[in-house]
Amino acid sequence: METESPGRPSSEQTFSGLLLQLTCQGTPGTDGAAQDPVVQQLDALIGAADWPELFQRDPAMPQALEQVARILSGKAAPPKEEDFRGAPETRGAERAASVGTVFLRLLERVEAAKDSLDPSTVMPALRLAAPHIYLFSVTHSQEQPWTSPESQKVAREVLALLLRVTNCVSVAEFLRGENEDQAGRFTAVMGLLKPELNKESWKNNPATKHVFSWTLHHVTRPWLSHYLERSLPPSLLISDDYQMENKILGVRCLHHIVLNVPAADLRQFNRAQVLYHALFNHLYTPESDLIQAVLECLLDLFPVLERPLQWKAPEPRPMGPCDDVLQLILTHMEPEYRILLRRTYAKNLPAFVERLGILTVRHLKRLEPVIIGYLEVYDGPEEEARLRILETLKLTIQHCWPRIPHRLEVFLKTLLKMVCDVVKDQSLTPEPVKMALLQKAIDCLVLLDHCSCGQVTSLLAKAVQSCEDDKVLQCIRKVQQLSGRTTQAGT
Repeated sequence: METESPGRPSSEQTFSGLLLQLTCQGTPGTDGAAQDPVVQQLDALIGAADWPELFQRDPAMPQALEQVARILSGKAAPPKEEDFRGAPETRGAERAASVGTVFLRLLERVEAAKDSLDPSTVMPALRLAAPHIYLFSVTHSQEQPWTSPESQKVAREVLALLLRVTNCVSVAEFLRGENEDQAGRFTAVMGLLKPELNKESWKNNPATKHVFSWTLHHVTRPWLSHYLERSLPPSLLISDDYQMENKILGVRCLHHIVLNVPAADLRQFNRAQVLYHALFNHLYTPESDLIQAVLECLLDLFPVLERPLQWKAPEPRPMGPCDDVLQLILTHMEPEYRILLRRTYAKNLPAFVERLGILTVRHLKRLEPVIIGYLEVYDGPEEEARLRILETLKLTIQHCWPRIPHRLEVFLKTLLKMVCDVVKDQSLTPEPVKMALLQKAIDCLVLLDHCSCGQVTSLLAKAVQSCEDDKVLQCIRKVQQLSGRTTQAGT
């Protein structure tokens, strides 16, 4: 290395001096010009420094790199939500792009030093800085009010280079480690996020919730169970917010936890019950996207909550959480008139019947008017609700067939009326949708015939004599043929 004059500071001294200057000036993430002079000076210093010598001679390099990464990340922090005033903050995006360029230069120099030195000399120095660089890249890599195409591009390049320098093939490996025995960086990342993920401060930085959610979804089974105490409270906090966007985001985080944490860990300390009650309360919100997210999560949570029970025949089987949720859903479905909510409820109803099986008989009194009411109402060109309700009716007949003959007349009338309505429909409903409706109605009629020992075919034989519509007659004859064929087969 070139001999330095007494009045000229060494690269280490310049590095430390600039760090001191950065510390004294603070980390204004939302103020100042897009081109920060301190960031520019640091960029120049990173490009001029002899990095192999710094890594070999300076024992404080880990702390120095962490300080650089922390301050740069802070300078690129997005403004508070109330500062957006409904428009993107372009100056902040420009500042983030310039900070990202400095991070790229820094990582390039670290990678070059790693190639020329023993990696064991370089990598420990990057260990403390890597979580800060990761948080910067995730904060600015997605389309958000505080980002621009340029800042997103730079942030993605920073993340890709960070993974390459740390010898990780994916973000998941960066966070959780290469295998279950190797510690990843999820704990360090969550440690940086923790001060911003409490009840008082989690909204100060609008990126915090998105960074947490994106990070959480990259940690899966079996690693996530090790971090349950760090991931569950923030998810519950976000889901409990009054803003619909945050509710949905938090519920999706909870769903990821349910899917990737063993049932035994979720049952421990009554966590599963806490999850259930938090989700159940959202079912009273008339917002279709939230209801969909909640029902999907609950359906995966039920196996955790409802352990297999030793049922004694003389005693009635106890009601479970699935029964309670289905009861509430049916209560909301019957008077519901909003199309999106009707479709959301109908979409999830078959899964509840499938899960309860024969125990669906407990809910037949409420289920019957819902099925009839939904089959009578046109649901738009795609007929999403009626298709799902027909699927629900089919599953109900299959699971609860001993109780179906008592309801034969009402179901038969409803199905035949729907068949006539579909055949005569002159709206924009595509022909494949009409065919799907008719086929599902035929399947339900065939099952009704089996449950009633042929009563449906007997009644339809009388209807054939008075029916004048060829398409309706075609459906009736198809039911008769399928019923006869399956009867001959012995089923």
